[in-house]
Amino acid sequence: MSENSRPRLYSYFRSSCAWRVRIALAYKGIQYETIPVNLLKREQNDEKYTKINKMAQVPTLEMDGRVLTQSLAILEYLEETHPTPPLLPKDPFLRARVRQLAEIIASGIQPLQNLSVITKVSDDQDKRTDFAHHWIVKGLDAFEKVLEETSGQYCVGDAVTLADICLAPQVVAAERFKVRLDNYPHIARINNNLNQLEPFQLAHMVNQPDTPDEFKKAVNIEHL
Repeated sequence: MSENSRPRLYSYFRSSCAWRVRIALAYKGIQYETIPVNLLKREQNDEKYTKINKMAQVPTLEMDGRVLTQSLAILEYLEETHPTPPLLPKDPFLRARVRQLAEIIASGIQPLQNLSVITKVSDDQDKRTDFAHHWIVKGLDAFEKVLEETSGQYCVGDAVTLADICLAPQVVAAERFKVRLDNYPHIARINNNLNQLEPFQLAHMVNQPDTPDEFKKAVNIEHL
């Protein structure tokens, strides 16, 4: 693949949604170019960007001459066009379980901790944190209970799936909103396993070209 034909990922280093796509690209060995979009500077609202992402969000993936937005749609596209190594089990029920876990995070947690949402909740940072904390705990409580039925080395059995790709960034976000993992032994164990894998290390927010130095210093990266 030539340099000019590489996929382009519009990303923000701390975005959980963009982070998921970064993991999948790395896991499938797809080389890509990162185009940073600084959400705090509202670069997502630039007219040029909203022409390719109507929701003014990240991620956006330009690949194969096409443009895709929304992380789960992108993950499914990558799975269908680059099926090896797989991120979904062959068994239909287990595939549904993977999607169930992914949706708990992508639909039930992440939107309620999103910057655009919590800034509408209050101008007070403590109230924003409390709001996000509540919904993260509710979602992780459910996620942990499902893992009691599905988990092996990873979320569903002993192979990495889309559920794991959603989990890893969410754990970092949970810690940011003061959610401790003490009550989530399965989540903590699986997250530790994921942190040992190179694709998850490469996709981590501390390893992105737009990551400010202060974030790199604030994160424990001994395992990376």
